[in-house]
Amino acid sequence: MKEEFLHYIWKYKKINLSKLETTAKEEILLKSVGKHNKNAGPDFFNAQIRIAEQWWAGNVEIHIKSSDWYAHGHEEDPNYDNVILHIVWEHDVEVYRKNNTTIPTLEIKEYVEGFTITNYNKLLKDKKFKWINCEKQIFEIPGFTLAHWKERLYFERLERKGKLIEELLQESKNDWEVVLFQMLIKNFGLKVNGEAFLSIGKSIPFNVIRKNYTVQLKIEALFMGQAGIIPDQPQEQFAILLKNEYKYLVHKYRLNSQGVLPTQFFRLRPPNFPTIRLSQLATLYSKNQNLFDRIIKTKKIEDFYELFKVETSNFWKTHYTFEKETNEKKKRLTKSFIDLILINTILPIKFYHAKKKGSIIDEEIIGVINEIKKEKNAIIERFDKLKVQAENAFDTQALLELKNNYCDQQKCLQCELGNYLLNKK
Repeated sequence: MKEEFLHYIWKYKKINLSKLETTAKEEILLKSVGKHNKNAGPDFFNAQIRIAEQWWAGNVEIHIKSSDWYAHGHEEDPNYDNVILHIVWEHDVEVYRKNNTTIPTLEIKEYVEGFTITNYNKLLKDKKFKWINCEKQIFEIPGFTLAHWKERLYFERLERKGKLIEELLQESKNDWEVVLFQMLIKNFGLKVNGEAFLSIGKSIPFNVIRKNYTVQLKIEALFMGQAGIIPDQPQEQFAILLKNEYKYLVHKYRLNSQGVLPTQFFRLRPPNFPTIRLSQLATLYSKNQNLFDRIIKTKKIEDFYELFKVETSNFWKTHYTFEKETNEKKKRLTKSFIDLILINTILPIKFYHAKKKGSIIDEEIIGVINEIKKEKNAIIERFDKLKVQAENAFDTQALLELKNNYCDQQKCLQCELGNYLLNKK
């Protein structure tokens, strides 16, 4: 038994409310359980309760045992002076206020339905041996319940990604073009080089990019120069051009790269090498002077694919690195890579931008994410084995949110699937 379970029982009134009594046999009539407090202080604020003939408005504290009040030092904490009801699973000692009056206690185990306790124990039994707590029960959950929860999960995931967007907005003084650029460059780096690419993006004042939009060589020189991947003594003509252009730009705009993190080539497939991804991003910006505006106005997935249909500059058709020549091959952004950019950058930015404006574009967002193929990773494969199958990226994003931020965090009591299983008779 955990206090979290008792919070759940009280918050959602999973008790027989008709015959509640304190341990002193005084009748309890519940008007409001109060507001759940997840920070320091009593567990529920501003509850409204009648005890005997007296109405009370105040706070509620919950423990496994009454003696936990003293174990936690609440008798010395003035934040607990306004507790009007002490809810416990087991009453083992009386609890007093500083003025020596008794705090009324509700021993809640007498009022909880037996099936609720059975379901709780079943859900959390042997959890250390499970991938997720409900893995042997999840197939029992109706499709409607699962579909409704997945939609909630997906928008929770967008909200979480909005935290980084908000940070970047504050840093850029609400310049959405800057935020888009920094999010794009981060996600062009994928997991291996994401933070390094973001540090490159932050090292270049965006007005420098604005002033040099139209010349691919200048943008590419900025990106690769700040990344520190142009050879010190270049041999190829293109590398020499980049080196000279970068020296000029550093002098003109007084750039420095002191805070830039090193990029990685090791264990990356050649199409994901920093040279290739930075060249593709330079092409994207040299072709689109108002990229943020275009993205906000674009609504259909095929238009997004067209917008991001860019490739490297010519030199990289026969190279992956500066040093070694390869067979000629166009190096365009693949559809699968564009999908990642849509999932991790474009849709979160469109969602958060609309939210800041007070607009709702949920249906537009869902319309796009539903057309993106499902992601392939170990988590999605495991859900497939549990017969929770993903049809598209909407499903996979929701399931990733479920696993990482509910299952792994043991938040069954905050999960709609866990709630269904707990309430199943």
